[in-house]
Amino acid sequence: MTQSDHKALIAFDGVCLLCLWSVHFVLKRDHKDHFRFVPLEQVQQHPKWAKHMPFEPTDSIVLISSGKTYTKSSAALRICLHLGGLYPILFIFMVMPKGLRDLVYDFIAKNRYRWFGKKDQCMIPDNNIKHKFL
Repeated sequence: MTQSDHKALIAFDGVCLLCLWSVHFVLKRDHKDHFRFVPLEQVQQHPKWAKHMPFEPTDSIVLISSGKTYTKSSAALRICLHLGGLYPILFIFMVMPKGLRDLVYDFIAKNRYRWFGKKDQCMIPDNNIKHKFL
């Protein structure tokens, strides 16, 4: 087992500019090296991680941590728990009903390309962060 086998995996939309900004946001605040990243477009090709993916295509962020899969607002808030600074406080929003949290998440996800744009291809990480990507 490699060290990256014990890391939580964040699967993200690799062409969405909001999603790419979010990945960089997490990278800057992942002081304990808790996360690894993979574009949603590639995660289905990885047998170890594909079994954790939702059955339907998703436009959601997916967090796979300790063998459990989280999507949408649950994934985002669980990611906040492991960030430096005051971001773990955001986990308090888990007390809100999941349906309400995900309603807000879905609204943003549905409009993310229109509001923030998208790239023609997945991001290629530079050498400084390449080890964080599968």
